[in-house]
Amino acid sequence: MAYGFVIDLEKCVGCHGCSVACKGSNGTPPGVTRSKVVRSSEGSYPDAKRVIRPMLCMMCENPPCVAVCPVEATYAREEDGIVVMDKEKCIGCKLCMDACPYEARYYIEEGGYFEDGLNEYEELAYADMPAKAVDKCDFCIQHSGGGTPDPVCVKACMAEARHFGELEDMRRMAQERGGDVYLKDAGTGPRVFYLPVV
Repeated sequence: MAYGFVIDLEKCVGCHGCSVACKGSNGTPPGVTRSKVVRSSEGSYPDAKRVIRPMLCMMCENPPCVAVCPVEATYAREEDGIVVMDKEKCIGCKLCMDACPYEARYYIEEGGYFEDGLNEYEELAYADMPAKAVDKCDFCIQHSGGGTPDPVCVKACMAEARHFGELEDMRRMAQERGGDVYLKDAGTGPRVFYLPVV
């Protein structure tokens, strides 16, 4: 079964609850943000408007990051198409970061948040985060224990702006509400859909 994601921009208030929940539950080191909220402005006075867009890995059907990885550390799982990283294989060349049009990949630097080394939490949390490798969203496949996706950002969204489920259900929801993918012209076939502000 393939999975998809819908984000309702009408409901999203840009509270960063998704980012905080993601960072806490995945124990990502400094500079690594699997889920983020991008704020920007469009237009000019008097028609300027603020745009809030939650971003994560788009789990592309044609992922350019997979195509450029020289050691096959990035791949799409056969059973559901989720694009994942084998950080033990990753050589830190950053080609996948350059190839991703959504800026959804992060390089893991050495160290933690404090100058005097890792604290007890960081030593535990960063066990699966080897330095000099790349990290990204994986729809929280490790949280279920069985490799089934279980995105914590969906549970944390107080506005219920995030929906996760079977790809065709998510695609249908987006079509019914006039939603679409971000950077459609990139040709990557994202599985994350955005519902517009109306």
